Amino acid sequence: MEAIVFLRASQTFPNETLRSVDVRDVANAHILAFERSSTSGRYCLIGQVAHLSEFFKILCKQYPTLPLPEKCVDDKPFVPKYEVSKEKAKDLGVDFTPLEVTAKNIIESLKERGFLNF
Repeated sequence: MEAIVFLRASQTFPNETLRSVDVRDVANAHILAFERSSTSGRYCLIGQVAHLSEFFKILCKQYPTLPLPEKCVDDKPFVPKYEVSKEKAKDLGVDFTPLEVTAKNIIESLKERGFLNF
């Protein structure tokens, strides 16, 4: 996830939106698509779209001692969020993991592997 790069060296975050999907949701979608003969076409798997500021707020709530950038790199209004249709993926049976859960799993995985110490 591109936002994780900012956990290490930056005091600011870019004025950008984050498109995310949990890797387990992608794996599940592949299985569901394989198991259904009626599956056809492409599936856009984007679980959530959030501004980077929202992502860092989630992490800040879950990990208050984690050093995170608190300021956007510019003073412009935040780039507006947009929505991506999840209807086709949900019809397939994909139940997207909330960003809060994915964020926690990312941090825990980085801690387990020694990439984060706090």
